Amino acid sequence: MQHETVIVLDFGGQYNQLIARRVRENNVYCEIYSYKTDLALIKAKNPKGIIFTGGPNSVYLEDSPTIDPEIFNWGVPILGICYGSQLMMHLLGGHVCRAPEREYGKTEVFVDNSSKMFADVQPSTICWMSHNDYIEQAAPDFRITAHTVNCPVAAAENAEKGLYAVQFHPEVLHTAEGKKMLHNFVYNVCGCTGDWKMDSFVENNVKALREEIGDGKVLCALSGGVDSSVLAAMLAKAVGKQLTCVFVDHGLLRKNEKEEVCAVFGPGNPNFDINFVCVDARERYFGKLAGVTEPERKRKIIGEEFIRVFEEEAKKIGKVDFLAQGTIYPDVVESGLGGESTVIKSHHNVGGLPDTVDFKELVEPLRNLFKDEVRQAGRELGLPEYLVSRQPFPGPGLGIRIIGEVTPEKVAIVQDADAMINICKMKTHALERITGAVKNLYGCITGVNKAAGHAAYPDSWVFADMLTDLHRCVRPRLHIMDGIIAMEGNGPTSGTPIAMNVLLFSADPVALDTVYAALIHLDPATVPTCVRGAKGGIGVMDEGLIDVLTPDGVLTVSQAREKYGNAQFDVFRGTM
Repeated sequence: MQHETVIVLDFGGQYNQLIARRVRENNVYCEIYSYKTDLALIKAKNPKGIIFTGGPNSVYLEDSPTIDPEIFNWGVPILGICYGSQLMMHLLGGHVCRAPEREYGKTEVFVDNSSKMFADVQPSTICWMSHNDYIEQAAPDFRITAHTVNCPVAAAENAEKGLYAVQFHPEVLHTAEGKKMLHNFVYNVCGCTGDWKMDSFVENNVKALREEIGDGKVLCALSGGVDSSVLAAMLAKAVGKQLTCVFVDHGLLRKNEKEEVCAVFGPGNPNFDINFVCVDARERYFGKLAGVTEPERKRKIIGEEFIRVFEEEAKKIGKVDFLAQGTIYPDVVESGLGGESTVIKSHHNVGGLPDTVDFKELVEPLRNLFKDEVRQAGRELGLPEYLVSRQPFPGPGLGIRIIGEVTPEKVAIVQDADAMINICKMKTHALERITGAVKNLYGCITGVNKAAGHAAYPDSWVFADMLTDLHRCVRPRLHIMDGIIAMEGNGPTSGTPIAMNVLLFSADPVALDTVYAALIHLDPATVPTCVRGAKGGIGVMDEGLIDVLTPDGVLTVSQAREKYGNAQFDVFRGTM
């Protein structure tokens, strides 16, 4: 399927991937190419828009990166960022020179809201600047649409030709309304409709893989990481038993990782019915690593041994038609195959295939995805959250975290420590998710109450137990929050379900029914009694330790009872 595409032309900037990710966050497909790429190739892709990245050079120097000015006559909208904006002005007759005072960091920028780029942006907004040069004079036919105290041309545009230039970096989070600006560019300027979505990507790629592979056999090395797991899940949906996944337990995995992977891809899981081979190579690895203390030597042993084990298993399987790899877009870009930025590192997934594995073709269905997109694809495919949200894990596993010789005893210690750290991270993540969810809750309740004819204040409030014991309220394997927690906001949020208990404070039981309906998306009359807890009390919780959000500020439950009378309490237990 051909998607609307925005092309990022890289002039050596450090944010090339970030720009592409920001565009894709707007459901618009985006690819990165070097500014040296043949423009005929770029034009053939029929882009809806083009973005010039920043870069470390000065446009007025002879050896600086440049581009054929003919690109400005294509009729394709172009956004120049930082160096890209200066290059646009320089090539089209503006004047770029050394700035009297360089700008770096968060800077107040004054924008013209009549520009499509700055629709719904605050007239004074904070943007991230990083430049020694500046645009002293905009090119002919360009209108200045933003400035700072020290920068006369912080943004300029020729709207008729669809040419836009911004001196700051809208792609970074330090630019307060940068996401809005990029959204304005891809939708208001480029006219994109937003057809890049993971649900359709998964559906289309499963279909494409099925057609490409036919009745062929596929071999996949399944590490248990995010990329290989999503790859395996996608192939499983496409060709089922034609896929063989080889999982090697080298003894250096995270705690319970083998069991988690086997539970998802092993026999008995109807969602992913594949040929699954689990190789117990722990003794073999520990034997090879015995007495080895030098880190790089350990890394090489672990990597080389993995290839040997995989090759041995591949020979047992016999000839296959396809070898599947979990290459993702950053692998390609960082290997120097996309964009202009310096090669960051080589990747085993880019040009590093085992020589002895007998296969005809390579399949890399995730090659165009960023990591966050891979995770979302995994969710669309039905993988459990603990698998798709786990942090990246190095190929050599925990072996490279151990100082000195690697032994089973040391690995067990590191596994426990790593598990504890990950639990803490999951608690923090869960609390952030809960906080975000419940901040959206209060407005929903007040809005629903008003619609039902009940006063929002003081008849109903939502309040939070901020003293919930973290170690007992998080179940890491299930990613469930099970605490008494709620706050203000404007409605249930979408995303990964989070189970929670919400303690509602209301003088009106009918209002509580209405609130329940909003929370569980049911008609008030159909709210099941089994969902509702006992009214009239809050169980074992200390009323003096729970904060209540009221029209008179934050009070304890005891204070609220005293001020407003003996209101009713109810506990909602459900998911968001």
